[in-house]
Amino acid sequence: MKKIGIVLAIALALTLVGCASSGGSSSGGGADLAPYSVDLSTLPLVKNANPFTQNWDDLLILFPAFPVDVTQYSRITINCKYYNAAGEEMPQSDSRVMVSLIYDPEGDIRGPAMGPGPNTPLKEMNVGGFSGLVNTDKGTRIRLKQAPGAILFQNNTLDVRFIEVTQITFHNKTASGE
Repeated sequence: MKKIGIVLAIALALTLVGCASSGGSSSGGGADLAPYSVDLSTLPLVKNANPFTQNWDDLLILFPAFPVDVTQYSRITINCKYYNAAGEEMPQSDSRVMVSLIYDPEGDIRGPAMGPGPNTPLKEMNVGGFSGLVNTDKGTRIRLKQAPGAILFQNNTLDVRFIEVTQITFHNKTASGE
């Protein structure tokens, strides 16, 4: 009985070491794929034209068809700038802007209050903030079952009246490819 326990412990340790050395599971075999940055000029808009009038106002941006299979990527980096009512850029901090990736723009675009949902595989509460991961070069983990159809930015405070997207990069290591 003792030998079975030792064998099971060794098997478990080998499994954990294998997952740790590979960075955990991924959604596909695209570890060597070069990062894919969305060409912002292909988006219908990258900044809201009218100022937000309430907290959690929507800047919904539809994606065109992707020229690559984005489900092969395990991370995403998203950056934006935000502006006050006078159109002046604001310093970035927590609790000002949030972002969600959306599979079906005709479905539930907001998802659950916290975290991802069936139609929102990514919900990050602090874009540009200290505790946000999505705006870093390493980005945040994603596991896409299909290509997203849209991205939703929302202001968490009425101090933010305009949001401008500056980067959306799908990647497996870092947004710079290193």
